[in-house]
Amino acid sequence: MALSEQLKQFPVARATAGGATVAFREALPAGYSGPVTHVLLHGIGSASASWLGQLLQAASPDAVPCRLLAWDAPGYDGSDAVSALQPDAGAYARRLWDWLDALGLAAGQPLTLVGHSLGALMAARAAVLRPQRVARLVLLAPAPGYARAEAAVRNKKLSERLASLAELGPAGLASKRAGAMLSAQASTEQRLFVEQVMAGIRPDGYTQAAHMLAGGDLQHDLAQLPCARVIASGNADGITPVKGCAALAQALGIPYLSLGAVGHMCTLEAAAAVNHLLGISGEPA
Repeated sequence: MALSEQLKQFPVARATAGGATVAFREALPAGYSGPVTHVLLHGIGSASASWLGQLLQAASPDAVPCRLLAWDAPGYDGSDAVSALQPDAGAYARRLWDWLDALGLAAGQPLTLVGHSLGALMAARAAVLRPQRVARLVLLAPAPGYARAEAAVRNKKLSERLASLAELGPAGLASKRAGAMLSAQASTEQRLFVEQVMAGIRPDGYTQAAHMLAGGDLQHDLAQLPCARVIASGNADGITPVKGCAALAQALGIPYLSLGAVGHMCTLEAAAAVNHLLGISGEPA
């Protein structure tokens, strides 16, 4: 079955959080009635669909008992944008907790919070805001943010990203960038799926997220956290290269795990290894 067809098993749901709509997908094994265990936050050129490999595993008969929620970040798909034109990570983190509280999870057990790429900045700030709610933080191919870069570098990165969006539009940007998200060994179907998801980005949400990335400081937030933390990425990732991911982990004294010869979209290309790392699959890749 094609990846886009498999995604239909996990229709988008919506919740109202602090007067704003949050769209998300959910997966759990048949018969499971326990609490939410994992919350998954996607990257800047993506959406909740990018977690298809994890949603499929969570809903499978051999899944470790779990309940996964994968949101569409503010300004993505059916989720309302945050109010600030140039938001910081805190704006997304506050929306995250408003959403989870609206779902009735305020008194639940601590979660495994998972961030991919830009989602790592959101996840880390969310953990800083409510450390008692996060048992474990898993960061996949994390974007470190540009707060530590010189202003000229930071502004250049932001302007280039926004210029590409203005010139190409979401579909054109997806056509140009999707291939860079995967390794050379990725299947044609995986490439088409990544392109399809990326083509669905909204310019308003992408623009806000680009500003957040420009001002983000992942290392600063991670250094404040008492919870278990792990960083993982693929050896063929040209967007957040392994050298930077491993150096960040070393600087903080936290574990780094290689996901093998895969690209930036490791959630799809290395789904089995990611699922094992998240604890939703009992078998290693």
